[in-house]
Order: sequence, then C-alpha cells, then structure tokens
Amino acid sequence: MGDVASRDFDVDTFLQQPLTARIATSGPTVRPVWFLWENGAFWVLTGPWARLFGRVKDDPNVALVVDECDLATGRVQQVIARGRGELVPFDVPRGRRKLARYLGPDEAAWDTRFVRYLYDDPGERGTMWLRLAPDSLTVKDLSYSVVSPRE
Repeated sequence: MGDVASRDFDVDTFLQQPLTARIATSGPTVRPVWFLWENGAFWVLTGPWARLFGRVKDDPNVALVVDECDLATGRVQQVIARGRGELVPFDVPRGRRKLARYLGPDEAAWDTRFVRYLYDDPGERGTMWLRLAPDSLTVKDLSYSVVSPRE
C-alpha cells in the first residue's frame, strides 16, 4: 500500500455522482438516502410516511455523509455535512432531476414507486423535501496508491 494523503477535491463533481448518503438525526438514528446536491444544499425526499420526517420536525439538527471507497483504485473520498434540516414543499422539476440521476433519464423505465412522487398531489400525499444547507462541510480525499503485488 502506498502513502495515505489527505487533500481536498472537487466536491461539486463528487456530489453529482449517484452515490448513497447516510443521514443522522437525534436519537441517534442513521439511514441511507438518495440525495440531490444543488445550489450548495442537499435535497432528500421525505414525508409523513417516513420516520426521517418526524425526527427532523422534532429536532432539525442533522449530519449527512457521502463517501466512496474503491479498493481497486485506492480512491477514498468523503463529504461530511452538518446543519439544520429544513422541511420545504416538494417541487416536481427537482424531483425529476433527483430521480433521473439514480434511475436514468427514461421515466418509462422507472419503477412505479418512484414515478408516483412526480404525479401524485404532494399536498395530499404530504411529500416534502428535507433541505440541508450545511453550516459545516468537511471534504477529504484519503486516496492512496495501489501497489501491484510482486510476481
């Protein structure tokens, strides 16, 4: 294994990938989520059917981690965000952008569980966004050089 180096990297490019984040609320509780990174904020779909919704209503302090570890290449990157989550009304265009990054651009190929968020009445269903504009954002590149085994 090569030297371990800690350096910053392009956080916007990293967060445009369809990675899974983990969000933590008081309790403590941690859960995996799909997210959208736009305009310096994380956007996570939620609503009254989800425990995340109630936990954030009770205590808006949250932490969110997005990371990647590729043992074949030695790429290890992480983003840690902390701040107050805000529940805001759902909007379809942002919902479409979020789902397309994980499911691809062809909505006809999406599972109906996801499509319904775009066409159901958000007021009736209670669909909301959890918006996290981080008070702190820690960005680390802990990548290392992979050394080929000697033959």
